[in-house]
Amino acid sequence: MDVITMIAVNNKYQAYQAKILSRYIGITLPKVQRRLAYWRQEALACPDIILGQQALASLHDKAFHCQGGAVYAAFPPSDNLLEFIVAYQTICDYLDNLCDRANSTDGEAFAQAHQSLTCALTPGQKPVNYYRGYTQIPDGEYLNKLVQVCQQCLDKVPGYRTVYDEVIQLAELYSHLQVKKHLHKNIREDKLKLWIAEENFGYDGVRWQEMAASTGSTLALFALIRAANQPDCSQSEIEQIKTAYFPWICGLHILLDYFVDRAEDTEGGDLNFTFYYGHEVEMQERINLFVRNSYNHALQIADSGFHLLIINGLLAMYLSDKKINQQNYGKIRSSILRQAPAGARSTYHLCRLVRIFL
Repeated sequence: MDVITMIAVNNKYQAYQAKILSRYIGITLPKVQRRLAYWRQEALACPDIILGQQALASLHDKAFHCQGGAVYAAFPPSDNLLEFIVAYQTICDYLDNLCDRANSTDGEAFAQAHQSLTCALTPGQKPVNYYRGYTQIPDGEYLNKLVQVCQQCLDKVPGYRTVYDEVIQLAELYSHLQVKKHLHKNIREDKLKLWIAEENFGYDGVRWQEMAASTGSTLALFALIRAANQPDCSQSEIEQIKTAYFPWICGLHILLDYFVDRAEDTEGGDLNFTFYYGHEVEMQERINLFVRNSYNHALQIADSGFHLLIINGLLAMYLSDKKINQQNYGKIRSSILRQAPAGARSTYHLCRLVRIFL
């Protein structure tokens, strides 16, 4: 995106994006908090100590995932879509905690638990025993309730059938990633590389770890369901969203997440897809590539102003994190922000200001 285009983009969508942000902050986020409070009460009723702890921890430590995803329900406003996003993201975060901290590296148990995601996306599908392979007693129907809420919400989305195949594919890719990345560290990398090679996504110039990162984001799924929730959604818009989000916007999302967490992942010996770059300059160049392609492809979507705001928000949220300064990544942050239109930098400065009071 050249300088003239960046200025034009910023001016064209400024008022529209300000309207969305105002509604999101003032109306949507308080509703998210109420939904999270509801699921905390459900988690507290879980009879198994380990499952209950992981449910509560995911709601506490990863609430920002639901808060961020909820922007897709802010405009056009939809309480039904908001309820779905909070429930579905809560399943993702709960399963992530379960795989991380329930004293298991059993791939079959992980895969069984992740069947809840495709079930949640299929209204009318009967639940199965998602905990087969774990030793815990039942969870008080916590996971089943989350799945059922997702199904009920999606049953009310008028165009859901038009995106069903795409969202199921995204959920299956996400599940494959989660299963493989939580395997024992001696085998997980080989399993991930083999899986990505077998998928043969066909994106020239996108590296295996970048494709893997792209599968770890729920944003494409939320974007498609948001589109299906609107009566005038066309097949061409669905294709535009898919092209923009996968691998670009989704990849940017997860690469930024790993970029911010490099120090703590080094200390903890955790998987981090940015570790596969040869040096920090290469990492910076690859993230910049994802930034440019995200903006360029988002401009092709019918509702481009909204999706450009999503990219601005990703950059603002991650690059304003205090861990950037703690790791002396200020120059890399500046380089990334230079790839974006002025609106992204304004959102970044707003996010920095908000963080002072959090």
